[in-house]
Amino acid sequence: MPTLDPRPLDAEAVLAWYDRHARDLPWRVPPALRAQGVRPDPYRVWLSEVMLQQTTVAAVRRYFLRFTELWPTVFALAAAPLDSVLREWAGLGYYARARNLHACAQAVVERHGGVFPATAAGLATLPGIGAYTSAAIAAICFDERVAVLDGNLERVLARYHRLEVPVREGKEELRAVLQLSVPQRAGDFAQAMMDLGATVCAPRNAACLLCPLEPGCAAARTADPTAYPVKAAKTDKPIRKGHAYVMRDAGGDVYLRSRPSKGLLAGMSEVPGSDWAAELGAPTYPTAGDWRHHGQVVHMFTHFRLELEVWSATVEPAGVDDGWWVEPQRLGGEALPTLFRKVLAAAGHG
Repeated sequence: MPTLDPRPLDAEAVLAWYDRHARDLPWRVPPALRAQGVRPDPYRVWLSEVMLQQTTVAAVRRYFLRFTELWPTVFALAAAPLDSVLREWAGLGYYARARNLHACAQAVVERHGGVFPATAAGLATLPGIGAYTSAAIAAICFDERVAVLDGNLERVLARYHRLEVPVREGKEELRAVLQLSVPQRAGDFAQAMMDLGATVCAPRNAACLLCPLEPGCAAARTADPTAYPVKAAKTDKPIRKGHAYVMRDAGGDVYLRSRPSKGLLAGMSEVPGSDWAAELGAPTYPTAGDWRHHGQVVHMFTHFRLELEVWSATVEPAGVDDGWWVEPQRLGGEALPTLFRKVLAAAGHG
């Protein structure tokens, strides 16, 4: 790959734009307050960054407010039962994040007395905190002059430099040139760049005339800045198939059980089902009943597409004892991932 132009971004212009246009986010200290010496709470920043992985701000906002209402400090979250955390996380997806979140809170309390490390290197020693999250917390909370490179920044930089290869092939070079631009106001700069990518230099629209980086942006000189980043070649996801069995007792209560403690959707609630395989086998019902077919539910995981045939029946509770029965109106309070909420909706419990 050709070497990128190492010229730094105009951080002063970016910060001036941020001072006027910063988004109002519940975990953020606005730039005016930050200038007065108000420091961000590392707990709230960490929580928001974990939630925002693979998820949008719009989706995260209510989860963040709920979590901070239930567990306003890292001590409170560390003391919470994991089942409660998983239940509140349900719907956000990528459930390993919730387990790592809980483990990280406990590590902060047990190893650091409830105080988050103030450097990216120190933060990276905690469970579930990788290169991006450690840099984001260190910059936003402690103004460590470290490059914070998320998906929004990757897009902005790929356009600014007209990166001619997919981002994944040029990520480390993008990080290196970004590092040259990080100013003393490192936290505000990181959040400003995130906001630029989310609102001005967006995936399907580049409002170049509103962008403080437009004077130096190589893609802004082209007919279509949104042609960057260059897209990587798509590969078809493998398909897995299976059956899901929704059981009701005579009173209408629904049977649930816990998934294994390790693996995909670990520790979450589910209805019984078959293994997920490349070929669909015949249904093997978990118990006798008047089983009815409700069609197919499709769910996309990161690495595969899942197609589940949904069945339901009214059954005798006797002999079904590795889980629990839930009144239909209480299903919303269970730690059900989106996949099994789809299954229940297909069986008439939406």
